[in-house]
Amino acid sequence: MATLSENPLPVLRNSAKRTREVFAADFASPAALDHTLTPRFTIEPSRPSPREQADTSYISTRIRNEFEDAKELPPALAAKQANAAAVAAARKKSKKGQDAADEQPTDPKMRKMIEGVAQKGSAAKSDISTALTVRKKGTGSAPNALGPTLQKNTPSTALVRKDTVRQVRPDWHAPWKLMRVISGHLGWVRALAVEPDNKWFASGAGDRTIKIWDLASGMLKLTLTGHISTVRGLAVSPRHPYLFSCGEDKMVKCWDLETNKVIRHYHGHLSGVYTLSLHPTLDVLVTGGRDGVCRVWDMRTRSNIHVLSGHKGTVADLKCQEADPQVISASLDSTIRMWDLAAGKTMGVLTHHKKGVRSLAVHPKEFTFASGSSGQIKQWKCPEGAFMQNFDGHNSIISSLSVNEDNVLFSGGDNGTISFWDWKTGHRFQHQDSIAQPGSLDAEAGIMSSTFDRTGLRLITGEADKSIKMWKLDDDATPESHPLDWKPTLGRRKF
Repeated sequence: MATLSENPLPVLRNSAKRTREVFAADFASPAALDHTLTPRFTIEPSRPSPREQADTSYISTRIRNEFEDAKELPPALAAKQANAAAVAAARKKSKKGQDAADEQPTDPKMRKMIEGVAQKGSAAKSDISTALTVRKKGTGSAPNALGPTLQKNTPSTALVRKDTVRQVRPDWHAPWKLMRVISGHLGWVRALAVEPDNKWFASGAGDRTIKIWDLASGMLKLTLTGHISTVRGLAVSPRHPYLFSCGEDKMVKCWDLETNKVIRHYHGHLSGVYTLSLHPTLDVLVTGGRDGVCRVWDMRTRSNIHVLSGHKGTVADLKCQEADPQVISASLDSTIRMWDLAAGKTMGVLTHHKKGVRSLAVHPKEFTFASGSSGQIKQWKCPEGAFMQNFDGHNSIISSLSVNEDNVLFSGGDNGTISFWDWKTGHRFQHQDSIAQPGSLDAEAGIMSSTFDRTGLRLITGEADKSIKMWKLDDDATPESHPLDWKPTLGRRKF
């Protein structure tokens, strides 16, 4: 050990010389790789040379990678290839003086290796497939030869051909026409609400008043005064003789419709209250406004149950429904939040909109809702808030949305444009401009609020020209007189 530590070079030199003497005959030069290794004792058969083994492995790997999924042609292509092969064989037979060498491959050694790989592959068949799709056993058809694979409905990570996008044909809807124009307000009509018995409706405007109108005749029945700023939200309770209102004066009021007086105030908002909604089954009221929070109030005791905070901008609209999410709020921070009313926390945030979301519409029968922002209307599915489709084409700030039971969605823009859509398919079947009333500027044509009556056969819109317009279906329209103007596109464009 002492000698090794003092001078290890002689020992290493001797080891290298010994290694060269043992292996130089086999691997000292590249040409030695071509020689077959012959064992001293012929107990086992001789193996091919290292270079042959490497070439065979390379060829087999290349064949498997490139041609594994193309071994069997589709039936139509196989028949076409068989016909071409027959024609080629007849043409060769007709030729005379053809050398036999033409039939031989350019590299006989390569042909031998390929044949060996093919024989080995056919001998070692396995039921486990690493192909991207599993072929139908016994029929001999290539994957996806006759369309999508049969496994398309089973959970799988395989890459399969998708079905062709087939758009659903929209239902035919009769066009809507203007039925009545109601004047009486001295400011923008910012809020509308229809009472449960469908006999009258209420409107709130920038003149700080709430007016009650007869739904059938359009006559003014009552004017309620009490707000000191623009009335922005109205709701009529279906279970109580109450009308709720909110405004930019930070006030939320409860009106007794038997005495036509305010019986409760709900204090707590720090700025203007822009929207309110009644819960359909619970005795609670939800309001939202410029302070960016939604407040849940006990209708009887006036106590503030929850403060739903999370929005970073004005809450422009909110809706309540029976099942989770029981509260849906839209904000000018371009997000929609779904709230767990029991816990007072956010269930989910929808961030698909690019601009502030100003309006919401909940379908009266389905568990779906729509949201509108600048130039965008999107449809969502509850309870998870899954995106369903876009309603493309209304290029203005969408300030109001309404939907009825007949799957008609109304959207009103702040420039006076109105559109009617098929709820199921997103097809816009009617589009026109609302005409400003005489004495108003053209710039005052704007839809500020809208609602359908309880039957869904009348549409009421509140506009910036201080008028209320009522719309109804065209009774004389038929699919023949007003045909459906629809052409299927390649597919829906998401987001």
